[in-house]
Amino acid sequence: MSEEVSIHQAAEHVMLVEFSRPPHNYFDGALIGAIADAYEQLERAGSCRAIVLCSEGKNFCAGANFAGKNPAEGDLYEQAARLFAAGLPVVAAVQGAAVGGGLGVALSADFRVAGPDSRFSANFARLGIHHGFGITVTLPLVVGAQRALELLYTGVRLRGEDAHRIGLCDRLVGGDRLREEAVALAEEIAASSPLAVRSIRRTMRGDLAERIREATAHEAAEQANLFGTSDFREGVSAAAERRPPRFTGS
Repeated sequence: MSEEVSIHQAAEHVMLVEFSRPPHNYFDGALIGAIADAYEQLERAGSCRAIVLCSEGKNFCAGANFAGKNPAEGDLYEQAARLFAAGLPVVAAVQGAAVGGGLGVALSADFRVAGPDSRFSANFARLGIHHGFGITVTLPLVVGAQRALELLYTGVRLRGEDAHRIGLCDRLVGGDRLREEAVALAEEIAASSPLAVRSIRRTMRGDLAERIREATAHEAAEQANLFGTSDFREGVSAAAERRPPRFTGS
C-alpha cells in the first residue's frame, strides 16, 4: 500500500482504510488512487464485508489543494470513479471538515457517521470554481435536488446536527466515538449475508460508476473554464485570508 493509505483490521469482516495527509488531508490523484487500490485489494482478499473509510488529523478532508495547477488535471477523476466502482460497502467516519472535494470523498461512501463538530460544505462557488468529484450525481441522491442546489449555490457550511437533519450524514454521535460508531455500523452490515448485501448494493447503485465518469468529465471541463478567472483567484485568496470574497464576475 501507499505510505499515505493503510489498512487495519477493525472487527471481524470489517477493515479500516485510513488516509493520512494531516492535518487537512488535501488530496490529489495519487492519494485517491491509493484509496481505490485498498478497496480493490480488500475485495480480492474475500474476507472483508464492509470498509470504514477514515483519516488521520484534524479534518476528514479539506478537498484538493488549489495552490498551483488545476487539481482536475491528470487522472484525479479517473481515480475517483474507481471508488464508486468498487464492490464493498463503505462507511465514512467524518471528523472535522469535509469540504469541497472532501465532501465528494465523503459522498463516495455508502454512509457517513459524523459528530456535532463535523462540518460539511460544497464551498466551490465561494471559491469561484465549479464543483467536482461527481457531486453533480452524489449530492442530489443524498439530500435531494432542491437542497443540493442551495448547498452548491451558497456554499453554506453545515455542522453535524444540520447535516444529520437533511440526511447528509446518517448517524450523529459524540466526536470521541466517531470511529467506534462507524465500525459498529459496518459490523451491522457485515452481519448480513455478504452475497445478499453485494447483490442489493449492485441493484441500488445501478450505473452509478458510469454516471460519475460522465459527470466528472463535464465537471472537469467547467472547472478548467473557471480556473483562470479573476473570481477564482479572488475566491482562493479570500479563503486563505479568512475574509469574505469580493467577486467581480470576471
